[in-house]
Amino acid sequence: MDSHQVKWNEQAAQKIILQLGKRGMEGSYAANAAQARDEIMAMIPQGSTVYRCGSMSAVSMDLWPRIAKIPGVVVIDPFQPGLSFEDSLEPRRKGLLADVMITSTNAITLDGKLVNLDGLGNRVAAMIFGPKKVILIVGMNKVVPDVETAMARIKHYSAPVNAIRMNIQTPCAENGICVDCQAPGRICNIWSVIERQRIKGRIHVKLVGEDLGY
Repeated sequence: MDSHQVKWNEQAAQKIILQLGKRGMEGSYAANAAQARDEIMAMIPQGSTVYRCGSMSAVSMDLWPRIAKIPGVVVIDPFQPGLSFEDSLEPRRKGLLADVMITSTNAITLDGKLVNLDGLGNRVAAMIFGPKKVILIVGMNKVVPDVETAMARIKHYSAPVNAIRMNIQTPCAENGICVDCQAPGRICNIWSVIERQRIKGRIHVKLVGEDLGY
């Protein structure tokens, strides 16, 4: 990443952090994933329950094995190897009562709105209400000007890439293009736009000066 991109990331991040504060949320910036990982680790209390959601941003920074080593921490993990879809529903429900939730957002606007499109709804449900603390890992590649651009980015890029990643049988997984399908495996089911958080500081957005996730 050249110096011009670095400068833009810093400037845009500071603008977003200011807007998040006005919306009852917290924000902070890390120049790279390693720094972000260390700062997130420091935010997790010993003995807490931590809800794992489907975030490639967290996986890419090798966060979960490190969190599991924090003394007394219990990870609520619906992605355990060998767990069937039906069996994964119970930890998703338990995640709503976790002390800490760690995930990402599909997009964030320059004025601090969080835009997401979910398959089951457990991720957006927990972001909205439930866990005492929500930590979002957000690469600067997810920054967009407004909600309309966010929704277009999610439908035409994030969702098809995730469908391909999860080997979902949808038209977008086959050709990379959203056709607003009605396939049984469709992952574009539930929109959410978080404009403000009533419990001040419950949501913390960790912006990262790298491309993370989709």
